[in-house]
Amino acid sequence: MNDLLFKALYETLLMVFGSTGVGILLGVPLGVVLYNTSSQGLQPCKKLYQPLSFFVNGARSIPYIILTVLLIPFTRHLIGTSIGTGSAIVPLSVAAALLIARCVEDALQSVPKGLTEVGISLGASPFEIIRKILLPESMAPLIAGITTVMINLVGYSAMAGTVGGGGLGDLAIRYGYQRYDTVLVILIVAILIVIVQVIQMAGQRCANHYRR
Repeated sequence: MNDLLFKALYETLLMVFGSTGVGILLGVPLGVVLYNTSSQGLQPCKKLYQPLSFFVNGARSIPYIILTVLLIPFTRHLIGTSIGTGSAIVPLSVAAALLIARCVEDALQSVPKGLTEVGISLGASPFEIIRKILLPESMAPLIAGITTVMINLVGYSAMAGTVGGGGLGDLAIRYGYQRYDTVLVILIVAILIVIVQVIQMAGQRCANHYRR
């Protein structure tokens, strides 16, 4: 049972950190575009912002289990299967990217307008302002937002077990719930709580570092 527990823990961590990495790669550029084309951005474009914002909001409102089912054809086409830890990372990454995109937009909007105006007065391009001023200045709220996303992904990864994604959720269902092993279920819940606490503490420490 210890081997199964360690394997499930590894799969959960792989899902959480793997999807966070992909989510950052996809979500940060999407969030920058959302900010830049919004009414508070450097290049407002209502025709682009409104449909993009509507898409992000609509996709974020889809429950994770339903999103996983909807993405099964895409997941199967992308990695060749819709079962297993690798397949679970695909919908988790999509969910992470959507959440992170909003975090980026909110974080960039929290930067004082005066800093943006300084960049404009110095002749910096919108890309340079975002890269050299807005992103560095918004790092603390951005890290805090990504930390919250990671905590959500821990819960999502547990739900991935219900659709063959592996991890602690799958172990809790197959060996805990179905075999009436209450001790195992409690142990898995305790492990998930520890993971969440570690992520929260690490994220808070990193955010505080950038607030100094």
